[in-house]
Amino acid sequence: MVEEKKIPRVMSDLRQDIVEVPKVIKKCSGIRIYGRRIRSILFTTDVAVIANHDADAVLAVYPFTPSPAIIKSIMMVASVPVLAGVGGGLTTGLRSANMSLLSESEGAYAVVVNGPTDIDTIAEINKVADIPIIYTVVSEKADLASRIQAGVDILNVSCGPDTPRVVKHIREDFPDFPIIATGGPTEESILQVIEAGANAVTYTAPSNAELFKEKMTKYRKYFED
Repeated sequence: MVEEKKIPRVMSDLRQDIVEVPKVIKKCSGIRIYGRRIRSILFTTDVAVIANHDADAVLAVYPFTPSPAIIKSIMMVASVPVLAGVGGGLTTGLRSANMSLLSESEGAYAVVVNGPTDIDTIAEINKVADIPIIYTVVSEKADLASRIQAGVDILNVSCGPDTPRVVKHIREDFPDFPIIATGGPTEESILQVIEAGANAVTYTAPSNAELFKEKMTKYRKYFED
């Protein structure tokens, strides 16, 4: 057994507080995209959080139509690979393809399409963009084989509490295909998706309000002392 070496930690005086992903995520194998090993993926579009975290990548998807201004803003502050949402639900076809090309030109490492994305949209994106396509699996009933054939390179499983079971089922059908999965709120839930076969895990970042609440509590204690 190889002894794990101690890793030196270096921080600046003003950047002591960062969003840290659970260390248990390091137990997964990771996915290499353009030579970079990605295991932990932070789910957020908050540019302040994107500038202050220790994850390997950022999953930038949001419940609105994809916007060039949003992806540009995120890319300006990101210091790690960005996996950019380009629609697939309400936004499909040529617009999703154009957003994919824009995301690639801005430096995104991959594009992410929603569960309802049809095969034609995936094929259209595959024609114009030369970065991986990540398909979000929201139901075990999704026809994954046809989407993979159309150009999907990575699966992103987000099925709520059923995620570990769905990951295990997909892994049985596609033994070597790259799988990202939502890790859930605890170390136990993260371990479940890793043991089910996920290669990388997404972790939902705390909100700006939650982070500020902790900071304000510290500030109040300062005056109490």
